[in-house]
Amino acid sequence: MTLFLRKVQDLVIIAITITSIIISLNSCQESPISEETNDNLPDQGREITPAYVSLEERFQTEIVNIGLEKLGYEINSMRELEPALMHTDIASGGIDYSAAHWEQIGQEFYDNSGGDETLEKVGVIIDNAVQGYLIDIATAEEYDITNLEQLQDPEVAKLFDTNDNGKANLVGCNPGWGCETIINHHLESYGLEDTVEHDQGRYVALMADVVTRYEQNEPILYYTWTPLWTSSVLVPGEDVKWLEVPYTSLPDSNSSEENIDTTYEGKNLGFVTDRIMIIANKEFAQSNPDAVEFMEQVSIPIEDINDQNQRLREGEDSSSEIRRHAETWISNHEETFQQWLN
Repeated sequence: MTLFLRKVQDLVIIAITITSIIISLNSCQESPISEETNDNLPDQGREITPAYVSLEERFQTEIVNIGLEKLGYEINSMRELEPALMHTDIASGGIDYSAAHWEQIGQEFYDNSGGDETLEKVGVIIDNAVQGYLIDIATAEEYDITNLEQLQDPEVAKLFDTNDNGKANLVGCNPGWGCETIINHHLESYGLEDTVEHDQGRYVALMADVVTRYEQNEPILYYTWTPLWTSSVLVPGEDVKWLEVPYTSLPDSNSSEENIDTTYEGKNLGFVTDRIMIIANKEFAQSNPDAVEFMEQVSIPIEDINDQNQRLREGEDSSSEIRRHAETWISNHEETFQQWLN
């Protein structure tokens, strides 16, 4: 009996030894395959949280997101944040990237969030973004208005008075945005504080009122930028015209360079022609070179942004509809999009 038990024990030991050898051999064979798989999909399972400032910027963000998904990333819910908070959240790592950084008017937000030490400017997604002041052509021609400075005249200013206080109502910039500082600076610098008031609030709602007044043949005065739906509804050169400013004057934070050019098509609009950039958290950018390489190449024409923004205004503004807009744009530019990925 004892001999029998010893033989059983020997057989068990042999079986365990053989099993260990087999497992060891399999591990050696599988390791190279695992490494190759990881090399091919280095970003598989990596989560990314994007952010933007306004709904109009969700379209370009979705285009970037779709590319990142194809690289193996998982995209978390996007966040809509005010510019200052968006920049600080990217710097701290709570947000990974944004495709909505304005290079010129957003520089102060960038610097205040740590600058190049915590953030990285990855690439230009939209070039030649223009800003300025516009009035309807009918009023401009009737009263020969070409320059913002003419609103120093109380009689001219009253033409654009919408609340009966004797001042022109200039529909301007959302509180907390970079353009707010520049508009307020312009009103002071050009001597307009006594005759012009800067109407602020939710820009889209304010501009809806502007469009209504235009349709009722009333004078309109507003600030806008491109890309945005406003230039598709109130077309510069057809419905409205850009007003010049008497001279270039920008806040100190926007005047770091001498001889700043604020002209567009031969007119001094008072704002530097800007670029909308993708910015990312510094550590994220360093840890995800494939994502950065893709984002560096993404470029969307202003006209395409304007067209999509007009769809938003017409009611196609849900998350699923904006996602569909992005997918359609990619489908129409498939060859270019694949080049960005490869």
